[in-house]
Formats: sequence, C-alpha cells, structure tokens
Amino acid sequence: MEQGSLFITLDDEPEEKYDNRPLADRMRPETLEEYAGQRQLVAQGNLLWQMIEHDNVSSMIFWGPPGVGKTTLARIIANQTKSHFVDFSAVTSGIKEIKEVMKQADARKAMGQKTILFVDEIHRFNKAQQDAFLPYVEKGSIILIGATTENPSFEINSALLSRCRTFVLNALEKQDLVALIHRAIQSPKGLGSLNIHIQEEDIEAIAAFAGGDARFCLNTLEMVVYNSPSDMEGIHVSKDILRQCIQRKSLLYDKDGEEHYNIISALHKSMRNSDVQAAIYWLARMLEAGENPLYVARRIVRFASEDIGMADSRALEICIAAYQACHYLGMPECNVHLTHAVVYCALAPKSNKLEVAYFAARDDAIRTLEEPVPLQIRNAPTKLMEQLGYGKDYEYSHDYEFHMTDMQCLPDALVGKEYYVPTDQGSEAKVQKRLAQIAAIKAMVAKNRRKK
Repeated sequence: MEQGSLFITLDDEPEEKYDNRPLADRMRPETLEEYAGQRQLVAQGNLLWQMIEHDNVSSMIFWGPPGVGKTTLARIIANQTKSHFVDFSAVTSGIKEIKEVMKQADARKAMGQKTILFVDEIHRFNKAQQDAFLPYVEKGSIILIGATTENPSFEINSALLSRCRTFVLNALEKQDLVALIHRAIQSPKGLGSLNIHIQEEDIEAIAAFAGGDARFCLNTLEMVVYNSPSDMEGIHVSKDILRQCIQRKSLLYDKDGEEHYNIISALHKSMRNSDVQAAIYWLARMLEAGENPLYVARRIVRFASEDIGMADSRALEICIAAYQACHYLGMPECNVHLTHAVVYCALAPKSNKLEVAYFAARDDAIRTLEEPVPLQIRNAPTKLMEQLGYGKDYEYSHDYEFHMTDMQCLPDALVGKEYYVPTDQGSEAKVQKRLAQIAAIKAMVAKNRRKK
C-alpha cells in the first residue's frame, strides 16, 4: 500500500484554487487585445504595434505616470515576441546584479534567444549603473525596456537615451477605466464569481476618482467590493462604503520631479498671460500638495522683474513683502499673502524688457571681454594711475546743466548700443519718455561741444 503524502502535489491541487493576489495583478492583460488605453501606440497599424507584430523590437523607454500600463506593456512585448523576460528593479539592484543578468543574457544570445530586460523606475539608477547597460545594448545582448515616471531628458544619461526609442504613455481616459471595471467585475480572473451588484454611476465615480491610474482604479474597486454588504444574491455595493473609499486623493505632485516644474511653469505662464483665475488655481495646487511657500515666493519675486519690471516697479516691492510674510508666518497663514502677490502680478502691466536688456548685454559682455574700460570712467586711486590717464576728462554730471553730459561710458566697440528699450505698458510709458528726453539732452550737449 502506497503511503500518503502530507503535502499536496501540483497534480492534486483543486481545479479552482483561490487566488489571493491583488485584483490589479490578477487582471493584468496578457495580450495587446486586452490592453487598456494607449491607442496612439498599440492600435493596429501604429508604430509599437508594428514593432511587436514583426518581432522587430528595439530598446525603448516608457515614460508616463503611475498605473498606465508600462510594466504590462513590457510583459506583453516579451510574450508576443517570444523573448526571455527579466524583471529588474532599480530600487533593489546594483552593478553586481546588472553584470550577472548580462552574463546570462549573453549565454541566451549564444543559444539564439533574445532577452528583454525590463527596468522599472530606471531613473533611480545612478550614472554608473545606467552606463553599465550601454555595451550590452550596443552589441544586442539585451533589449532594454526602461519605465520611468520622470522626464527621460533629465533623468536618463544621454548616451543611453540616444540608443533607446522613447514612448510617452498617457493617463488612461475615463472610458478606458470604466471598461476595465466592467471587465474586472465579470471576469473569472477578477471578481466574476462574487455576483456583484453595482450601479453604473458608482462605476463612473470610481473611474473618475482614479485619475487615469488603472492600478489605483482596481485597488479602489476591490476595497469597495470587499467592504460592502453581501447576502445570498451576492455583494451589493454600498454608496456609504463607496463614499468612504473615495476620499480626497493626494494631489499628483512630486516636489523633486517633473510635475513640480510643470506646475510652477503653469503658475508663471498664467501670471504672464494676466489670467488671474488660473494663476490662483496653480498656486493652490502647489501649496495644497505641500510645496514650500518660500520656493513659490522666490519664483514670484523673480517674475516681478522678469515679466513686469519697470512697467510697475511696485510689483517687486509687493513680492518681496510676500516672501517676508511667508518667512514669518509659514503655511497655512501665508497662503493669502502669496495670493495677494500672484493676483497683483497677474493684473500688472507686463514688460520683459529688463530681462531682454540683461541677456543682450550679457552676450556682448562675453563677446567683448578684451574691450578696455574707457579711461575717463576709470578710478585713479594712485599717482601712477593718474599719470597713465585714468580718470582724465571725467565729467562729474552734477556740475552740468540737466545733471548729465554726453561722456562716453561704453567701450569703443559698443558705442551706440541699446539694451533696454521700454514698452508703452504701465509706468514704462513714462520711462520711454524719460529715455527720449535723456537722448535729446545728450544730443544737444554734443552739438554744443562741437560748436566750441
């Protein structure tokens, strides 16, 4: 008589074994036909579809927000191109692990099998770690697929990036997430065995709350379903439970990432375009996401001179006062002071002529570094300097009518150059008239000098 085993073998497993993996993992698509969203890439006939269909996949970078299918798409590519798939984490791996994986990839290449190396969060690798991939990508040992939520232009070495094609994955649309929820409710892999009763408006509420993130969407659905009441007829999704699960979601904002720069750019450009309402909105987005108010205040101080300048010099005073208020009070009290400054800047007349003037002068300064300072405006603290002509023919403006002369103050090569040319906006219209007046006085002084 054969002795029974205390352990269940694979052959003894029941046909319907309970799968306790998260719903998002169970519902992960295995083919392009099941894949949700990104039609601009994977719709039949589009570029990525063609590459997969013809098994002509090259190294690539998937750039997009969380939960839009970067990892899933990499797995589908590996399955449909019959390549060996290696899942590699930038968080837990280093140079040693990279070299071991590459050694194995070289061995598979010798046997005629391709290796797709998927590196999640590739932006977390430092320069040396990213460089370690280069020779293996170049000689074809691996097809590298990197996934990142950060802008590859900033976070991935240019040498590696130049050898990869970058694909941008967008946040999923609401209708994609609604379809995903329906599929999860009906699929045997998902929640199909639970006989879930849920209204369409509740499905749409979950999809809207997910903000384009499929993983977050399915996690929310799972939480709602497993916490709703059930009876002999199945699970009845409770609106009260739904409200509790769909609470305020953290704002999409990473103080060290690309979205940080996107939103400060949105604030700056809204103020520049005199859009008061948009400027207040983007300010609130930053502050409510936890941005340091002093950072915002510094950017607004810069804006006051960069985009308003002499058109309204009060803007600089108000923005510096707002910065000081932020320093004294901090959040949340200083939010109204920043709003004051932002609204003032949005309403103020605009001029970028100070910035234009500086950068034009900077370019000339770099180009003419060898140009000497005119002798008449040099300082002469010693007798030798006086003998060399330093300060000779200097004209003290207060001793002259109108408190100015036509004395040359620019290097010879730049005489006649104009850097600051004011607009007719706000107070700059007065500045424009004053500059014209100064030019007329200097021309008159020069004419009188020639008569003598």
